[in-house]
Amino acid sequence: MKNWIYPLMVVIAASCYGVLSTIIKVAMKNGFTAAEAVTSQYFVGFALAALLFFATQRKMPRIKGWKILLLSGSFTAATGMVYGHSLNYLPASLAVVLLFQFTWIGMFLDCIVNRRWLKRTEVFSLVLLFAGTLFAAGIIGTDLSGIPWQGWAWGMGAAFCFSAFMFVNGKQIEGMDTSARLFYVSLFAAIVVGFFQTPEIVWNGQLFNEGLWIYGLLLGFFGIIMPIYFFSIAVPRVGSGLASILSAMELPVAVMASVIILDEALTPLQIGGIFIILIGMVLPSAFNRTPKIVEQI
Repeated sequence: MKNWIYPLMVVIAASCYGVLSTIIKVAMKNGFTAAEAVTSQYFVGFALAALLFFATQRKMPRIKGWKILLLSGSFTAATGMVYGHSLNYLPASLAVVLLFQFTWIGMFLDCIVNRRWLKRTEVFSLVLLFAGTLFAAGIIGTDLSGIPWQGWAWGMGAAFCFSAFMFVNGKQIEGMDTSARLFYVSLFAAIVVGFFQTPEIVWNGQLFNEGLWIYGLLLGFFGIIMPIYFFSIAVPRVGSGLASILSAMELPVAVMASVIILDEALTPLQIGGIFIILIGMVLPSAFNRTPKIVEQI
């Protein structure tokens, strides 16, 4: 398989995350809370992961590297929960901008762990990504003085959680295939969400009788199955630092999804910001044509 396939898989996985905020907004417009939508995402996502595994393997998966699986599941669950809380305090555009800070957080985390300095192309790429984010999210000229501190805290918390998920998910587990890894990561994520969110949607009939399962199916597919499956394959091969930059595709997709589905306006400034983000994504990939396998732990 050619080297460009793995960066492309990271971009596709990140693009799947980009549609989640729009789906959650639609669910909220139809009477559900963000917490209920997020809970349905992880419960239905685990059901899909289990169905995928047993349809292809037909046996109980052996658990290996349980620390990595537990951390990966916990961090992806934490990302969904914390980001959902941020939407209760922030406008969607600002919430996306704060979540988007995972690009530089993930890059610096990779540098610290691997004891290296940022490359000049990486620095330039991060500058472009940050500038493009401000334009693409449409917050230039917006009054932010009324934003409560809880919104800033939850938004940055989501960015840190997603960065940690990207880093942990970049660790390979010897002898475990991707479908088995997806099964356990989604299982641990569902357990964490069940403790801290609204598990009662299962037994009070809301998930199946009130149509919440429809949003859970969409959120589970785009927020659990596709990204975790693709990230598990690609991140160990491109490295968590480059994966963080390539995941910048999430914001342009989020903006386009809100325009297409929610009929939000798209300004020329936002279009310019999207192009700046795309340039910032391409730079490190163009100068890194031989992705390396990340060292196992």
